[in-house]
Amino acid sequence: MVAETKFFGTIDIEDDKIINFPNGIIGFENLKNFALIYDSEREERSKISWLQSMEEPLMVLPVINPLDLMDNYTPTIEDELMKNIGDPADADLLIFVTLSIPSDIEKMTANLKAPIIVNTVERKAMQVIVENQEYPVKFNAYEAIEAMKQKEGE
Repeated sequence: MVAETKFFGTIDIEDDKIINFPNGIIGFENLKNFALIYDSEREERSKISWLQSMEEPLMVLPVINPLDLMDNYTPTIEDELMKNIGDPADADLLIFVTLSIPSDIEKMTANLKAPIIVNTVERKAMQVIVENQEYPVKFNAYEAIEAMKQKEGE
């Protein structure tokens, strides 16, 4: 599928890379099909990827694996909600959180309260609000990434 994108121009995305969100994304329920893309021109793959809508070129969300921000991210999600994307085994799940990246990069935040859960086998996904009280909507992602870099350097 050929897709117009905000940051990458016109790109060709294989059909088997399209992720279907049966209920859309919170605030964008009418958009159902997305692809996860990253800047392939960089020598080192960035931790940040882009969830690009296939229906709306201007709709793109920066996302990151929450384990790139903290050692342990264990959202509590009702089993009933997981049925919306099939019955995936834990090994077949990818979890991302969305980022808000302002002009002052040090104020970058991650939404740990509403992760995106992807069933990699069926290529279905959903965004959910987790029950965990310890996960905020605005978690300082910049500080977390810097702390993880320091820890990896030890």
